[in-house]
Amino acid sequence: MEKTYKYNPKKEFEERIKKILPDEKDMEEFWKFCHTEPINSIRCNTLKISPEKLKEKISKYCWKLKQPFKEYPEIFIIEKETDLKPGEIGKTIEHILGYYYVQDISSMMPPIALSPQKDDIILDLCASPGSKTTQMAAMMKNKGTIIANDLTVNRTMILNANLEKCGVTNTIVTRKDAVRFCQIWNKKIKKKFDKILLDVPCSGEGTLRKSPHTMEIWNLNFIKSLSQQQKKICSAAIPLLKKDGVLVYSTCTLSIEENEEVVDFMLKNFNLEIEDFFLPIKTREGISNWEGKKFNEKIKFCKRIYPHDNDSDGFFLAKMRKK
Repeated sequence: MEKTYKYNPKKEFEERIKKILPDEKDMEEFWKFCHTEPINSIRCNTLKISPEKLKEKISKYCWKLKQPFKEYPEIFIIEKETDLKPGEIGKTIEHILGYYYVQDISSMMPPIALSPQKDDIILDLCASPGSKTTQMAAMMKNKGTIIANDLTVNRTMILNANLEKCGVTNTIVTRKDAVRFCQIWNKKIKKKFDKILLDVPCSGEGTLRKSPHTMEIWNLNFIKSLSQQQKKICSAAIPLLKKDGVLVYSTCTLSIEENEEVVDFMLKNFNLEIEDFFLPIKTREGISNWEGKKFNEKIKFCKRIYPHDNDSDGFFLAKMRKK
């Protein structure tokens, strides 16, 4: 059953949401959803089992399952009418064996946008815990190569554990600061990537439903600091992308400084072209004007995912190609 809970967002954050969602009913719906738990969703790990077989195996749990996207049968929603016990989805033998990955639907969108192919060489620069890495490996059928990087020992340990559990064999894990990794790779390896996923560290505004404590650390200086960090990561990664290569930039936040402003920075400073693209869930256009700043007109091709549009986490994506 749907659960509700209360927390007090900071006044400054509320004011920013008013500007992002100026329609009052739209904004009220946003806040209504932000005070409820998100739906539970899982992704079938097709490296180990087919969606049909998985559905058959987990039918014993009496979950009310729905496969919302015909073109992506690996995506399952466990509907709210299901009376789940705390942590139940993560404790099943099927989850322990790596037959499915517990993942919010919005988090599944960056790999879908990147569309990895069997012969691609892909960089996943900020990869832990590995939800998108394992998803890309499954889409590639364990062919091609993924370089999955993250910063700390703890994060790479979690990444390695998830890769092993999911049976991923096409991925090399590295542990380096993202900018330093790119500098070393560009200097010593010099191999260009077909595709790059930049799912960068962010303020997490889109995850309020499952992490209300996000509001405790939220402040505008933190947002601006993250925006600068994100621009540095992007600046370091773009030279590693081959001509006509594809880069997907994504965050689980709603702030323009971490999203459209960073994409606009990339378009202004690098030989990139932003592309329109399709996602199977409801999205809205990127925001082209923000507090006196006017961004590239093609920023509208960015995709904003709001919690109340899909009963999911909030997310942001942009897809660019190197000219």
